[in-house]
Amino acid sequence: MESLPVPDGWADVVISNGCINLVPDKSLVLGEIFRVLHPGGRLQVADVTVLKAVPEEAKQDIDLWTH
Repeated sequence: MESLPVPDGWADVVISNGCINLVPDKSLVLGEIFRVLHPGGRLQVADVTVLKAVPEEAKQDIDLWTH
């Protein structure tokens, strides 16, 4: 994600589904996304972020993550 193999302005849409939150340098990734978007292009992001650790029992409860 830090170095996409496409030219500047190549993409109409960039979709991130749970990826940006995994990268340490988010500003680098966002800069790369905006580099590859053409003027007027769109960014769709679906990420989960938390401010504190999620308890193990909550991680194991699939209903908390799918509804």
